[in-house]
Formats: sequence, C-alpha cells, structure tokens
Amino acid sequence: MKLPRRQFLHLAASAAALPAVSRFAWAQAYPTRPITMIVPFPAGGPLDTIARITAEGMRGSLGQAIIIENVSGAGGTIGVGRVARAAGDGYTLCVGFVGTHVINGATYALQYDLLKDFEPISLIAGSSWLIVAKKTLPARELTGLIDWLKANPDKASQGTVGAGSPHHVAGVFFQKETGTRFQFVPYRGAAPAVQALVAGQIDLIMDSPAITMPQVRAGTIKAYAVAAKSRLAIAPDIPTVDESGLPGFYVSGWNALWAPRGTPKDIIAKLNSSVVNGLADRTVRSRLADLGMEVFPREQQTPEALQAHQKAEIEKWWPIIKAAGIKAE
Repeated sequence: MKLPRRQFLHLAASAAALPAVSRFAWAQAYPTRPITMIVPFPAGGPLDTIARITAEGMRGSLGQAIIIENVSGAGGTIGVGRVARAAGDGYTLCVGFVGTHVINGATYALQYDLLKDFEPISLIAGSSWLIVAKKTLPARELTGLIDWLKANPDKASQGTVGAGSPHHVAGVFFQKETGTRFQFVPYRGAAPAVQALVAGQIDLIMDSPAITMPQVRAGTIKAYAVAAKSRLAIAPDIPTVDESGLPGFYVSGWNALWAPRGTPKDIIAKLNSSVVNGLADRTVRSRLADLGMEVFPREQQTPEALQAHQKAEIEKWWPIIKAAGIKAE
C-alpha cells in the first residue's frame, strides 16, 4: 500500500528521532547499575580513604552502589590509564590528586593526555602542607631554618615518597625559592618518612597535616609553617609561609573526580550533583576533616572549576619539574 507523501514524511521523521529519544531516556535513567570508581593506589592509603568517603556520600542521590577498585602501580599511571581507555558511559570513574593528574604528566611518558582524555566532575577536598623538621634542629622559625640550610649546603636531607613524587617536587620548589641545597631521601610512603624524621634520620619533610600533625602535637617533631595563604583551622598557632618570610610558597594536596573522555554532559552533571550533595553532608565533611582535609567551597565544586584548577597547577608545577630534570623512578 502506498502511503500519502505527508504521512510518509511524518513516519520517516519519527524514525529518525528515535535514537535521540532513546539516548535521552538512557541518560535520564542513569545509573541503572553499579558504578566503578578506580583508585590508582593500594587500599588503605589516603586517596583510597577519601575515595570511599566520597563514594558513600554519592550513593544516596545516585541510587546505585559505587564499587571501589584499587588498580595500583607506576605512581598511579596504571589505574588512571585504565580509566582513560574506558567507555565514556558514566560507569567508570577515577579519583585522583595532584600527583596523578598534574605531576605525572611531567615525570612519566604517559599513554594518555591528562587534560584531553578525561571529563572533570568535581574537586573534592584538599589540605595545605606543613613544613616540619626534626625536633633537634636548631632553627626556631622558618627564616632560621632557611639560614641554617644555607649555612650547611648539601648536608641536610628531606624525606620524600620517591623521585617525582609531590614531596620531591615540593622540595625542589623550596630550594628554588630559598636558594638552598639539600639531599632527598626516598621512602616507600609518607608514614615511614615521618618515622625517620621522628628518629632524627632525616632533617625535614613537607606533607599534609593528616600525616604530620599527630607528631607535631606529640612534640616529636617541630612545625615551621603552613604552605598556604591562611592558617589551618586544626592548627591555628602555626604561621603561614607569608607570615614566616617565604611569601607565595604554596603547596597543597587536593583530590578530585574524573570520568573518561566523551562521557555525556548530562551524566557528568548528575555525577557532579551527587558529589556536591555528598560533600554537603555533615558526616562526610567530618570524616574528611578527621583526615586533615578541607572540603572545597561550593563554587569550586563544578567541572569547570576543576578543569581551571588542574590547568593552573600544570602551569605552575611542570616548568619547575622540567627545569630540575625530575623523572619518575
């Protein structure tokens, strides 16, 4: 039977619209199954803990379980690389930090692009680092520490978590800004580095309050300054670097969430909303605060803010890393 031209065109237009309608309905229904969040480090570490707290906060608004999968190795590049190759359907996410999504781009020959192969979802939380030293170091304040380092070139040592780690890069940045020289001693983790500092085996480290404050409070190490513009709420008596004679020496650890490139914007929006809702929860904020982390302000919890923050960090750290010739082990 031959259809009238008008009816034929109407049917043809309806058929052409079906894929778009189906895509819309699929996105509206998302998620229909559990989501995998890749943590590119072993279970039990700081990033893993932050990921689990964040995932728990997201579950309520998404209505689906978020499964944490630890894919560690090569400074986080194996796990992040897996997300870069995953389908952009919203069911594989990556939690990362300044090391995985900024520093690794300058210290590793990556098989993915840190900016082009991921869709930003949201910043989560961050912590300004502390400059701390062994208890027996003679300097009483940061300027005194810098003077002591200048008077003893190449004799002092700073603990790091390996070549190319954020701790190593922060130390190089400190040397550049202060005109000092000291050795770097790598450890398998931040905790062993702090233990070595307490034992007096190294002279200083730079790390997050979650790692350093327990020992500062115990009086086993001394804190010189917070590498930030403002003092820490959990340690208001420790001055900032600006107050201590080293203005602009800002070092912080921050964490965020990404999806693979090509993930639809409406799915990114839904994921972002779930992060925002989770970070507004008092229990989530309290658990992050217990780790020495501060939740980013609401206006910085957007995909656009994460993208801008990551770009700014790359522009800050890559020239320092490359000028120093730092390469991952």
